[in-house]
Amino acid sequence: MTTVAADAVGTVAPRVAQHLNRALHALFRREERLHLLGEDVSDPYGGAFKITKGLSTGFPDRVLSTPLSEGGILGVAGGLALAGDKAIVEIMFGDFIALGFDQVLNFASKSVSMYGREVPVPLVVRCPVGGNRGYGPTHSQSPQKHFVGIPNLSLYELSPYHDAGAVLDSAFEQGTPAVFFEDKVLYTRRMYQDGRAGDDYRYEMLGTAGTGWAHTFPEGERGTADLVVIAPGGMAHRALDAARALRDGYGRSVHLLTPSRLYPLDLEPVLPLLAGAGRIAVVEEGTAGGTWGAEVARLLYERIWSSLTGPVILLNSADSIIPTAAHLESRVLLGRDHIEAAVRAAAGWDVPAAAGAGERAESGARPTGEAAADDVALSVPKLNNNDTSYLVVEWLAEDGAWVDEDDPVVSLETSKAIEDVTAPVSGYLRQRVPAGEERGVGALLGLLLPQPPGREAPARRAEAPDAAPAAEAPEAAPSAGAPAPGAVHTLDRAQQGTAAVVAKSHREVPAGFTVVRAEVDAALDALGRIEEETGEAFGLAEAVIKAVAAAYDEFPLFFGSLVDERTVVVADAPHVGVTVDAGGGLYVPVVRDAARQSLADIADTLMDFRMKALTQGFSAAELDGGAISVSLNPDPGVVLVHPIVLWPQLCMVSVGAVGEEYRAGQDGTPAPVRTVHLGLAYDHRAVNGRDAVLFLTRLKARLEQPDQLRTLLDDGSDRP
Repeated sequence: MTTVAADAVGTVAPRVAQHLNRALHALFRREERLHLLGEDVSDPYGGAFKITKGLSTGFPDRVLSTPLSEGGILGVAGGLALAGDKAIVEIMFGDFIALGFDQVLNFASKSVSMYGREVPVPLVVRCPVGGNRGYGPTHSQSPQKHFVGIPNLSLYELSPYHDAGAVLDSAFEQGTPAVFFEDKVLYTRRMYQDGRAGDDYRYEMLGTAGTGWAHTFPEGERGTADLVVIAPGGMAHRALDAARALRDGYGRSVHLLTPSRLYPLDLEPVLPLLAGAGRIAVVEEGTAGGTWGAEVARLLYERIWSSLTGPVILLNSADSIIPTAAHLESRVLLGRDHIEAAVRAAAGWDVPAAAGAGERAESGARPTGEAAADDVALSVPKLNNNDTSYLVVEWLAEDGAWVDEDDPVVSLETSKAIEDVTAPVSGYLRQRVPAGEERGVGALLGLLLPQPPGREAPARRAEAPDAAPAAEAPEAAPSAGAPAPGAVHTLDRAQQGTAAVVAKSHREVPAGFTVVRAEVDAALDALGRIEEETGEAFGLAEAVIKAVAAAYDEFPLFFGSLVDERTVVVADAPHVGVTVDAGGGLYVPVVRDAARQSLADIADTLMDFRMKALTQGFSAAELDGGAISVSLNPDPGVVLVHPIVLWPQLCMVSVGAVGEEYRAGQDGTPAPVRTVHLGLAYDHRAVNGRDAVLFLTRLKARLEQPDQLRTLLDDGSDRP
């Protein structure tokens, strides 16, 4: 049976969070005895991830924001279900369900059949799970395996393929409790629709709506696969990226199967495909040991043992807590690169190396066909315009190991990002700087040698010649997180980078500043109508970025950089930098060629920027190349912001918060008008005050005048 998502075919696909929110609203409209319980689920907060937004407003008597007690929440919800109502519980972070495990294991699931007759317990427990958001060890886990095999308990997982409404209907129709796992990284991604998972892959739905499977396959390759990867919803996009890499790099046809119900698992709709596959892999973000993947493998061994060409490949995240730092978190959690490498090794698709790095070092032999390097220096490159030195985070290859040209060998931390430096040639690596030390641009990091290096010890930190006796430990600070009086505080690298940019701007740029007031009722009303029509939520920020980019043709100089006192180089397109600060430092990532981007594209880009700001996950490339910047300051009460000029750019636009003013209407009655102040800081060497006023006037008109506003907010481009 094939099912189609509830959202209209042919429209812009909604984000997964929007799709789930709509499904909950539809369910509440249909089920008059349905209740929702959870922490902070009521408006205006609408849940930690805004999934319950609007429900308490529409159904105030049936949505309850609870105290912080998962055991209590689940106990009350289970009681409601046992008494004949239906209940949905939102666990703020899936990790916290451990606090309510007893209610799931010993009350809700047991109540179905321990009274001498079958008793319906229509309860759905929603659990946001998974990492890759920088939330740390206790807010990033995937606890699915702890619930597999509990009698009378069904397990589902949110996916970008399946209609969330059908999944919730299925969970309630079972008459038994269910846990609905929702990988948090999916919330901001878009649903797949119209049978397409990108430009090069298609999908079909197999089985019954709500409990069935999504089968994703390369365009024109629906038949037999070299490999079938079984991936729950949260892993689907990572597995699909790995499938593309295996197809493009190794010519392998890799298909993907994504179930909506994890347990009990119905394999019947997909057995023919699995029986005909070359190999089968199961990927999940949780750690190994007693896993859902192991249960899948057990069922496959029972059903299609004679058809298998090798063991089922089980892939899991590392046996570790989940770090908060993005570069460490990505090494622990199962990702695209891990899947690709593990599958290649397990399936025998790797080209075996002639010898291990250690064997080569011992024998002095160089890999066959590799050209020798003549002691080529590995130096600190210039990674951005702000920093003159970088921190050596870690070496990615062992001292003395053979590395190929373009292999990543060392990670350097700038003030804004961590970048991998690659080998300029092939050779044996000799490290000259230990991890944890800082080096300036051009400094020597190591050497690439044509022959194995000697056996001297690798680089290490220099010890002080005369160690001073240890001083007594200072007394504890008056309060946690507050420096003691007179304490010296060293700025972190991100703030040091910001300080350098600001100081350079104030020192070298003779800046002018101009501000205008714009009325934004028309713009905000138009954005609201677009949201009602399409389900896409846009703010004033997207409209301002579009308006700034639209000025490129009329004011090209504003999108340039000053080479010397006489020369300005104009950017090839309106690449607009946007300020983002999530508490971990100020970043100005760039929206590329913003005039060609739709509002939806810009909204997606800004969401991605906010997530990367939380995890400090920007690359240097994302922060480089801006032609003009926009300083966004939406916090209530912010009236006017005077930004710096972000050298080598010439201009930065500032946007204050939307405020409300009153003026007399046609009948003399005071009427509210929503306004915002638009500022422009500019390099007076290249831009004059008159031009700055004209630029802001055009920007204001694009937000106020109906004809220009329609052009601006059109989902296409403002440029040919």
